Order: sequence, then C-alpha cells, then structure tokens
Amino acid sequence: MSSATERLIERPGLRLIHWPAWIPPDEAEALERQLGAEVPWKQEAITLFGRCHPLPRLTCWMGDPGCGYRYSGLENVLEPWSPAAEQLRRQLQALTGWRFNSLLLNRYRDGCDAMGWHADDEPELDPAAPIASLSLGASRDFRLRPRPSPRRPPGLREPEGYSINPGTKSGPNPGTGATCTSTGSCCAPFNLKLAHGDLLLMEPPSQWWWQHAVPRRQRVQQERLNLTFRVVRPSPPAG
Repeated sequence: MSSATERLIERPGLRLIHWPAWIPPDEAEALERQLGAEVPWKQEAITLFGRCHPLPRLTCWMGDPGCGYRYSGLENVLEPWSPAAEQLRRQLQALTGWRFNSLLLNRYRDGCDAMGWHADDEPELDPAAPIASLSLGASRDFRLRPRPSPRRPPGLREPEGYSINPGTKSGPNPGTGATCTSTGSCCAPFNLKLAHGDLLLMEPPSQWWWQHAVPRRQRVQQERLNLTFRVVRPSPPAG
C-alpha cells in the first residue's frame, strides 16, 4: 500500500478517515481487473410494494461461515473469500486493528448504476466496528446527509451540534472540532469524490446519525467497484 496521507472528516455524529490513493494507480488497476474476473457477480432483485425491482448494480457478499447478511429484505448468498479480497482483508486489519469477517462488493457498470440513501445499521452488523470502503475505477460522488429520522439504541444521546434541519444550528462545534460547510452549518449534506484506489473508514456511531448514497451520474461511462468490509455478528450454527 502507498504512504497516502490520511484526512480526518468530522461532523456532529460523523467521523470519517479518508486515504486518497491508498492503493497506487498501477496496483489499483491490476486489482480492479482481478476482482472483475474472480468475483461471482450477480444482479439481485428486491420486492417493493409487491413488485420485483433489479438492483441498479451488480453485487457479491463474501464472508466467514455464519456471517449472513440481509438488507432491503434480501438474503445474500454467502460466498467464500476470493484471493484478492482475502489479501485486502489482511492489509486492512494491519491498518485498522479490526479483523473484518465479511465484505459487500458493489459493481457500478457506469454512471446509471447507483445506490440510494441508506445507513449500514442492520442488526447483524457490530455497531462498535467501523466499515472500511475501498473504491476502484471511475471516480464517483459519495453523498452524506443527517438521517431524516435517526435510529439509535436507548440511552444514546444526540451529539452536540447535531441537527436534521441544518439551518437551525450553525457554526463550528467546539466539542468535536467539526469542519463546517461554507454556509456555516455543521450538519449540511455534503459530497466526497472517491477516486481510484481511495480508502474511506466510516467509524461509529456515524451509521446511527448519517446516511450516504452514490447518485446517478449519466456522464460517467466507466465502471466502479466498491468494497465495504464489515464486522458481522455471526449467527449460531444450526442444530
């Protein structure tokens, strides 16, 4: 991996660490080709209001035995770790100190493939663990916003300066050193451009308070791979 300088991004209830070009361009190019060939990509579909809708991207779920995962009512088929994914897992453990036991891969074939607003807060996920997101291929916008209806466990207090209506609270947050937008609001939606080889670490409790999305960009013609390494609380063995 490169010696890329990390960039800390903070807002009330949000803490991100961004390593631009964590994987150097030549290595990232080779890794993208390897993952494109060795991963068993599939296009899943979800049912909403009685109608079946194909996801606007290809996906794959990898993990250790027992690390099943559901989102949007979809039960993901668990695939074993591919050689490239296993190598990345070891490198991320060395960087973060966390042993990620599962991985969701998304393949955006062009700018028409996208991901809607959501937070990674499913009950299977360990809420104390970060999520490590690696981007390969085309640069895409990564949008973030405060959750319209925050969900949180009992007893978790709202962060100082947090607001789902950013216009009501403004100015820097002295408790977190948050970097605010040009309008003065710490909780305004904002955008990160994630490029080829970039690594983003989303630390808790970010998923309780913020949502993220990858919007459509019709001018983007190239594909993008995104790998999000997670810690799932394994289900007990059957029987």
